[in-house]
Amino acid sequence: MDNSLLAALPAFVGGLAEHSRRQRQAAAQKVYMVAQEDPSAILPYLQELLDALECPEAQTRWEVLDTLTLVAAAHPQQIQPGVEAAEASLFDEDSAPVRLAAFRFLAAYGSTSADRSDEVWPLLDEAIQCYHGDAEYRDMLLSLYDMAKGSISKKTADALLDRISFDAKSGAGYIKVFSENIMEELKGKA
Repeated sequence: MDNSLLAALPAFVGGLAEHSRRQRQAAAQKVYMVAQEDPSAILPYLQELLDALECPEAQTRWEVLDTLTLVAAAHPQQIQPGVEAAEASLFDEDSAPVRLAAFRFLAAYGSTSADRSDEVWPLLDEAIQCYHGDAEYRDMLLSLYDMAKGSISKKTADALLDRISFDAKSGAGYIKVFSENIMEELKGKA
């Protein structure tokens, strides 16, 4: 990792609370870059990231959610407070990228254990129903596929299978193909 990035992490995190939208966005990008290299470096700053999910501009919020996704995969037990914070972003009516980033975060978190999958499934299920066929739905299906490969519970696997079975049988295009892939991945779990 670039040691200068790591050394500057406290300043980047501080930038998430700046008054300037541009400064917050730039800071969120830098924090994400650090998380790409070392997700554990973010752990002392989780509260600041959760606070940044209240920023008015979409870019800061999706960058923070992307950072939380990286941390969730590596340190799911520490990232649990992000679930509640991500819920509002999951249903953001003004920003598809924010919704998608929240969905990816919740799916990554849910893929790490049976209990976590049960915790987030109701939120993901509601989002699937709300955004089925929207522009971000393709990427949502990719996140569900990754989640299906994870350590999800039988209960969540059954519910996911039930949710996508119609599209796997009767859908068209990418929705049908991705739903079939998810079904295949769920064999033996559901």
